[in-house]
Amino acid sequence: MSASVSTPAPGVRTVLPLTDVSAPDPTQLAPGDAATYAEWFACLAEPMRVRLLHAVAVAGHHTTVGELTAQLNISQSTCSHHLRKLAEVGFVHLRKEGTATLVSVNPACCTGLPHAADAVMGMLGPRPCCPTDLPTDVTVRALDADDWAAVRRIYGEGIATGHATFETEVPDRRELDRRWLPDHRWVAELDGEVVGWTALGPASTRPVYAGVAESSIYVADGVRGRGIGKSLIHKQVTAADSGGLWTLQTAIFPENRASIALHQSAGYRTLGLRERIGRHHGVWRDTVFLERRRAADSD
Repeated sequence: MSASVSTPAPGVRTVLPLTDVSAPDPTQLAPGDAATYAEWFACLAEPMRVRLLHAVAVAGHHTTVGELTAQLNISQSTCSHHLRKLAEVGFVHLRKEGTATLVSVNPACCTGLPHAADAVMGMLGPRPCCPTDLPTDVTVRALDADDWAAVRRIYGEGIATGHATFETEVPDRRELDRRWLPDHRWVAELDGEVVGWTALGPASTRPVYAGVAESSIYVADGVRGRGIGKSLIHKQVTAADSGGLWTLQTAIFPENRASIALHQSAGYRTLGLRERIGRHHGVWRDTVFLERRRAADSD
C-alpha cells in the first residue's frame, strides 16, 4: 500500500502505511512493518508525547513551542525534548521561523496510525469470501409474494430481542418492498418452512453509490444457531458480487455479537463504533459499523 503525502522537513521521516512485499506469507505481518509500528508505539509509550501530539493535531495550524508549554504547563526543555522524539519518527514537523520553532502534525499520521493499529489487529489481512460450512438441510431461494407474512413475523421476532434494530414496529409490506433491492431478497427454508431472510437496500440514491448496499439478516426464534444465518449471508454476498454491487455495509448493536461474527465470516470488517448514534426506547445506543468490499475490486 502506498500513499502520497507532502514532503516533510529535512531529517524528518514520513509516517506512511507500509507493506513489505518480500513477506512470504500475506496473512502475517511483514517484519519491516512490525519494526516500524513497534517504533511508533514505543514513541507514544510516553504519556507526555501523546498529549503533545494530540495538542498539535487538534490545533489545526502551526503552533509554537511556547504555546505548547503554556497549554500543557510544562517546561520548554521538556516540551522540546518530547517534540524532537515525535519528529524523529515523523509524527510532527518542526520548522524554524526566526527565533521560534513552529510545530505541525504530519498529515500522514491521520491515516498511518489507524492503519498500523488495523494491521497489528489483523483487520487488513485477506478476508474470507463467505462461510463454507453450510448446513445441508437449509435451502435459500428468492423471496416471493407468499413469503411476506413469514418475513414480517421473523422481523418482529428480531425486534423483540431488543438488539436487532432501532425499529420498534414491523414495517408494512409496501414499505419493505420500497426499501429493498428487487434482485437481492432471499429467504431460508427448513423443512419447507421459511425460517429466515436477508435483503439488501440501497445505501444512497446518488448514482455514484449505485453499487453500495445495506445488509439486513434475520433468523426466526427457535432455530437460531443451526447455520441458517450462514446460508443466508453466503447467498447474499455471492449474489451481490455477481450482481454488480461492490460494497456492502451494515450497522449492528455491539450486544449482538452473533450477528457481528456472522458478517465477519463473510468478509465484512469493522470500520468503527458509532457512539450514541440513536435512541432506542429512550436510551442512547451505539452501533458497530461494518463493511465488505468485493474481492474483484481490491486492485
